[in-house]
Amino acid sequence: MTTMDHIALDEQARAILRANDRGGYTLPTAGLYPYQWNWDSAFAAWGFAAFDVDRAWTELETLFSGQWPNGMVPHILFHKADPGYFPGPDVWGTEGHGPIPSSGISQPPVAASFARRIYEADPVAGRARMAALLPKIVESHRWFMEWRTDRDAVCITHPWESGRDNAPDWDGAMAALNPEGVGTYTRRDTSHVDPSMRPTKEDYDRYIWLVQRGRRLGWDEARMAEDRPFFVADPTMTFTLLRSNRDLAEMAGVLGVNRREIDGWTVRLEAGADTLWNEALGSYDSRDVVSGEWGQSISNASFLCWWGGVDNPRMLPVLRRVMNAAPHAIASYDPEGPKFDARRYWRGPVWGMMNTLAGIGLADCGHAEEADRVRAATRRLIEVNGFAEYFDPMTGAPAGGHNFTWTAAIWLGWASPSAGEAV
Repeated sequence: MTTMDHIALDEQARAILRANDRGGYTLPTAGLYPYQWNWDSAFAAWGFAAFDVDRAWTELETLFSGQWPNGMVPHILFHKADPGYFPGPDVWGTEGHGPIPSSGISQPPVAASFARRIYEADPVAGRARMAALLPKIVESHRWFMEWRTDRDAVCITHPWESGRDNAPDWDGAMAALNPEGVGTYTRRDTSHVDPSMRPTKEDYDRYIWLVQRGRRLGWDEARMAEDRPFFVADPTMTFTLLRSNRDLAEMAGVLGVNRREIDGWTVRLEAGADTLWNEALGSYDSRDVVSGEWGQSISNASFLCWWGGVDNPRMLPVLRRVMNAAPHAIASYDPEGPKFDARRYWRGPVWGMMNTLAGIGLADCGHAEEADRVRAATRRLIEVNGFAEYFDPMTGAPAGGHNFTWTAAIWLGWASPSAGEAV
């Protein structure tokens, strides 16, 4: 790849962020995702930081403007009405909980990690904005520790909360739900993307049933916790909160804020990560709190251990095998596993932003060879196939939405030869 080639892709990535900018927040992609999504937005902020640090801070500030009084940052903020989207604010029914119409669940907490990176891009300009944001991030982490843990691993109450909607990890827990009475509805996602790439109707019925349950209980965390039909300890949630907690503590130290509570959470989360080790599988795995069963899923989330600062040497051969099993790494589910589907969302495709977290984590833990391999594979996917939402791990073909915000963001922050990350 020539210098001119990657410079052209850098500009294309910046153009995607600008095109998806809606004045303070960024859409994942026009049409398919018409609102502000939580962890997409944190990646977007990092992407903006490569060329507009002020806009990067605004992205995070807009995200936290929708924070609920209990500390939760919703997974979707419905800033402007889009009647064609399902499920919209009328389905979630969260009125009275937050300052902006929103969903009733959260998403992987990566905001602190990217806030730190944006701060470090310009500490002088960022100090006041980091100081204003820090207590809000602390409150969001406190909410996770209070309402989303089992044995100190972080759990999800809905597959959407994980960001890995239809991953095989949830199959057992989802099968235990009876979505009777969910009613009829019209999905928007399958009108924008080939249905073979999206979750099935059987999955979607259960997604909506869980939303309806939350609404029926008034999105009251205490009431919902009394009898959780779906509660799964998740590697994505656990490792991202662990990393964000470490980054939050560093920022607290820089700003002269007492970090004792944050450091205490880190100790708990490190212990919680141990409860996600499936000895029989030889990998980090999801754990169904309700049934006690393992997900039996080696996924790209399993490899976020290094992002979380958990350097388990037993995971390196697992990573190498999974990367060797498909020409384009890292598949979201083990290509040699029984539920692998190369094109269906989180059941096989490669996601650039998950590669980014795993790759940076590997580099941080001193595994340069594996880190370089993941970064090179991600770079090639984007060079050849553009800024797609995700990619076929066997062919590299683009899939899902196009001109995707977080794919553009990780190109600017990490995958591009222009990025500041060490190769």
